[in-house]
Amino acid sequence: MSATLTEPEVQKAPAPAKPKKEPVMKETIPLWLAVAITVAISLPFGTYLGKYNFSLWISFIAWAEYFALGAKPAALKIIFPAFAASSIWTGFMVWLITPFSGLPKLFAQGDLAVQVAFFIGVSIMVYCMKFFKTFQVGSLAYFNGMSMTLAVIFTGSTPKLALVAAHPQSATFVAALWAIGMGWFGAILGWFNVAILFPREVRD
Repeated sequence: MSATLTEPEVQKAPAPAKPKKEPVMKETIPLWLAVAITVAISLPFGTYLGKYNFSLWISFIAWAEYFALGAKPAALKIIFPAFAASSIWTGFMVWLITPFSGLPKLFAQGDLAVQVAFFIGVSIMVYCMKFFKTFQVGSLAYFNGMSMTLAVIFTGSTPKLALVAAHPQSATFVAALWAIGMGWFGAILGWFNVAILFPREVRD
């Protein structure tokens, strides 16, 4: 007798997995109230520390950056290095004005040194973006670091430290460090603002 050949059983393809349903989150505290609470908590840092009062206008700008970058803790990993790098570089860029101060006047009331220092500094700063993804993704924080440091320098918004009085050339770097501190504080305010919403999952 010859054995009967049977066709192999056709294996059924597994049913496609159902897409995981994203959880629906609901805020325990409404956003308007969380923002008001965060502002109330931050204000004493700008009013009760004497000469060390925080420059909260910088912090509030960085707070907005946190929301612009997704309002998640991962945004801090972008804001912190991007803001700090451009702030430090801006401090150095402004410091360069002094070595170039021997250049002739460009206008009646303007030194060519300023234009040269800023041309070199901004060119290098922007060129470096092509090598660092953090600077690209966090371009808002990167350029705010520059603008906030310049604002601190030109408005004299740093604490009046003996170090600066004794070594005026340190002023731009002190301003950069102050801007970084204020920016980082603002990013933390953004994180805190979201955290106190106490989002909870809504179940069907």
